[in-house]
Amino acid sequence: MAPVIWVPLESALGPLWPHHPSEAIIGIVLILIITAVFAKKVVPAFETMYAERSDAIQGGMERAERAQAEAEAARQQYDAQLSSARDEAAQIREEAKNQGAQILAEMRDQATKESNRILETAQAKIAAEREQAMNQLTSEVGGLATTLAGRIVGESLDDDQRVRATVDRFLADLESQPASTGGQQA
Repeated sequence: MAPVIWVPLESALGPLWPHHPSEAIIGIVLILIITAVFAKKVVPAFETMYAERSDAIQGGMERAERAQAEAEAARQQYDAQLSSARDEAAQIREEAKNQGAQILAEMRDQATKESNRILETAQAKIAAEREQAMNQLTSEVGGLATTLAGRIVGESLDDDQRVRATVDRFLADLESQPASTGGQQA
């Protein structure tokens, strides 16, 4: 066994160990006072600050959740409005297309009516001009025929009624001839 060396108690406990018991009592009392002050003043301040921060964080989270719910509701409302606007735009396009087709049909109908009116007017004008030309031709042919007949016969044919009847008969014969011979009409 090794020899045991006796060291005084003060040197064995170190320099922090109080030298007198009164120092230890004063140290214990001071530690109790500091602990009481901390328990009465500092710890409640920390607890209050901790509660405020917890409330702020919890309130912030609740506000964030509310804001997120409001944003979701606004997005849903926006989507509904967008869908409604798309439906309305489709209806407007369809309505415009129908109106365009209706206007086109009305314009075609109006153009057809105008075309028919112009055609009828032109046909009536042609018929009137033809009738006028026939009357003029009849009088000229009649005059030429009576003059020619008067030269052939050697006497003047001045009786208008007889001349007119002869010319009408001659023209009637002319109109009936092309149908039987297949020639051209005069």
